[in-house]
Amino acid sequence: MLHINEEAARCLLCENAPCGAKVARTVRALRFENLWTARELFSELTDAEIAAAEKACIHYDKPIRIAELKAKCLADASQQVAGKATTEALPSLELNFCDMVCENPFFLASSAVCTNYEMVARALEAGWAGVFYKTISKQDIREVSPRFDAMRKEGTPFVGFRNMEQLSENPYEVDFDILHRLKVNYPTKRIIASIMGQTEEEWIELAKMAEDAGCDAVELNFSCPQMRLSGLGSDIGQNNELILLYTSIVSAAVKIPVIPKMTPNVKGLTKPALSCFFGGAHGISAINTIKSITMSHEAEVSEKKTVSGYSGKAVKPIALRMIYEMTGNPILHKAGIEKHMDISGIGGIETWRDALEFIQLGCRNVQVCTSVMQYGYRIIDDLILGLQHYMAERGIVELKKLVGEELKNIVLPHDLDRETMVFPKVDREKCIGCGRCYISCWDGGHQAIEFGEDRKPKIIGQKCVGCHLCRLVCPTGAMGMAKRMAKRV
Repeated sequence: MLHINEEAARCLLCENAPCGAKVARTVRALRFENLWTARELFSELTDAEIAAAEKACIHYDKPIRIAELKAKCLADASQQVAGKATTEALPSLELNFCDMVCENPFFLASSAVCTNYEMVARALEAGWAGVFYKTISKQDIREVSPRFDAMRKEGTPFVGFRNMEQLSENPYEVDFDILHRLKVNYPTKRIIASIMGQTEEEWIELAKMAEDAGCDAVELNFSCPQMRLSGLGSDIGQNNELILLYTSIVSAAVKIPVIPKMTPNVKGLTKPALSCFFGGAHGISAINTIKSITMSHEAEVSEKKTVSGYSGKAVKPIALRMIYEMTGNPILHKAGIEKHMDISGIGGIETWRDALEFIQLGCRNVQVCTSVMQYGYRIIDDLILGLQHYMAERGIVELKKLVGEELKNIVLPHDLDRETMVFPKVDREKCIGCGRCYISCWDGGHQAIEFGEDRKPKIIGQKCVGCHLCRLVCPTGAMGMAKRMAKRV
């Protein structure tokens, strides 16, 4: 039995893939959940092309089962998607962010993925709408080696990423020249300078240099978790008075939009967001990395460890929660923040579905870093096409219609429906009899599954509480959901 997502995830996403560009692009579309494009591309591939691709595959274990992927992708009813829109008919992703018209919501986040002219130029030509350039300062930045570590689980690509990188190592004059050249050569793209000062004078000077370089906006880095001097980075983001002070002086000094970048290493973002608002900010970037420690010996620096930033897919739920603290907060709505400040969402965005979740919670822009470090700028293809096909399927022609649409469905825990439940439902054809559901239910649930000699699970209705732990641990998707019904009295 072939599991599409699992098999596509085995693909190494090779550079100049020996299997051929057409096949590699098709499997990559599946890997990044762009089923529409994958189905279109698979329908164009011949059996001979696929057979040759499987023979050429250089996977370290066994070749990717491309022929089976094609058959499963085209035939599996659970993977069928509506919408017959052609590429030419797909809706535009244009969206207004901080009074800037952006061709799509996808920007590079201020980080290692955008540290020089050549890198950013390649990204913009690939289809990224803009860049928050790596933070510029007047400090002497000296990085450590190694500076990265990753958290993995059961052989998956890393789900969490830890980095000790600081700010741009270039002289600040060089960086502003790079930003100027980028804006001249890519006038329709949005070039945003990220800056960090130590004093009021430095903040103003750097912001004015960004404006003079032709930047479309300036991001204020109040959130870097690993600065070597106190009073910088997240030290500012954890102090609402400093947020207000530096936002105010920069907003008064320049005419371009000012966008503070917030740290998640606080109790919440309501008060920091208010400080940004009253300081005259046009938007907020959130979240930066989460303070963390990993214990890998391979990531030690001269046998020493330190606190540094954590990012990647694992932080997405935390980022979404903190976005909601701003976009769904009645206190902030009462202040009128949503009318004056736009949100740029950051944290674990890897596929178009991830980006959609941020947009549905009110973001008008999203930034990507860790997944670019892992997979390259090329992921922009499936970010764009996946979101466009989703909109076409729903009949949505303007991306702004999706902004904040899920806010009405977020409630407090005590407001959730506690009078009904949903039983799990076993698909016996998909079930392979591994017993994972049984183990988890008996050792971590409510002992509501029987597992007999036929190696097929049976739900014990009198004991099942509808927690759905069994569905989450099932490796084949055999455990589904029945209809919601009233709880037993």
